[in-house]
Amino acid sequence: MVYREAKKWLRILAKEFRSVAVVGPRQSGKTTLVLETFGKKPYVSLEDPDERQMADSDPRAFLDRFKNGAIIDEAQRVPALFSYLQKILDNTKKDGLFILTGSNNFLLQESISQTLAGRIGYIDLLPFCYSELTQVPIKKENTDHLILKGCYPEVHDRERNPAVWYSAYIRTYVERDVRQLKNITDTILFTRFLQLCAGRIGQQLNLVSLANECGIDVRTTQNWLSVLESSFVVFLLKPHHKNFNKRLVKTPKLYFYDTGLACSLLGIKSEKELTNSHFRGSLFESYAIAECLKYKHNTGSQTSFYYWRDNKGVEIDLLAEHGRKLLPIEIKSTQTFREDHLAHLRKWNDYASQRGGVLIYDGPQSYTRSDGISIANWREIGTLKKLYK
Repeated sequence: MVYREAKKWLRILAKEFRSVAVVGPRQSGKTTLVLETFGKKPYVSLEDPDERQMADSDPRAFLDRFKNGAIIDEAQRVPALFSYLQKILDNTKKDGLFILTGSNNFLLQESISQTLAGRIGYIDLLPFCYSELTQVPIKKENTDHLILKGCYPEVHDRERNPAVWYSAYIRTYVERDVRQLKNITDTILFTRFLQLCAGRIGQQLNLVSLANECGIDVRTTQNWLSVLESSFVVFLLKPHHKNFNKRLVKTPKLYFYDTGLACSLLGIKSEKELTNSHFRGSLFESYAIAECLKYKHNTGSQTSFYYWRDNKGVEIDLLAEHGRKLLPIEIKSTQTFREDHLAHLRKWNDYASQRGGVLIYDGPQSYTRSDGISIANWREIGTLKKLYK
């Protein structure tokens, strides 16, 4: 059994709020986590047609079955339930009474913000981070293998063929979640849109170019991107606004939460194909940044992540913001460290009148230099405490 890093934070939230929502993509392990953590509570899934019909037609009777609380899986399937849940939570002093899970962040967050604001804690559960993967155990630990295989629990727990599993996952996602969110009927075109997004991984997002290549208008492109974001397929890394007297690029960059899914969309089916692919560097960067986000969500860290780039091409792959402090992070997919890898970190430190930073790469050595810059293998992202505060 894999111990999930988010378990400790989930227990803390259950002691601070009357209800907790665990949100994340399908198959990320939400149900397993809440059952392990709150196994004594009754469990009900609104994916079950009978339960969903009862919750929708008679929400009072549905909730009246759970006097001492319950785990309600896929709670976003019955939005009307939240208004009745609000009254129960207002009339109780018990913390951690109801545990809700959902794979659709948009619908769940919309329902929560309208009815349960201030009454509920919120946690995003993404697929395995590296420290969780090591518990499986990983049979083949080289970086390309992990990028290709991705981090979804079932792929590792049951040794699924990623080429087959992700193909089925994409089809299920498009036919179920996408229709539920926006009632998109042209699933072939939406799948094409997904593939085009994968082809832009690690790049600045050009909505007009993406719309033109897909054959849709810009507004539709924005709507479809919001679907991918709310269902935890992609995330947009925003640029930091502080300019240090430089003109900045203000366009977000596009990344995938899971590189196995991105590889499937790109048609990369083997380690050899990945090694020789011009997407390899961008996929490595996406994997590393997603690792940072996983540890942020798993620990309840208040760190905000951005990237930074000026009009002269000086770019910092990742900025970790703690209040007014900014930690620059460079990401390189190579196994060999070179001094020129630090060029942009040094320029950033000159702009910001500071020292230090982090270089994340695929090499074996990890140490801190005399100039305060830490060199770290990507596997140590979870142990770099300076990233999460």
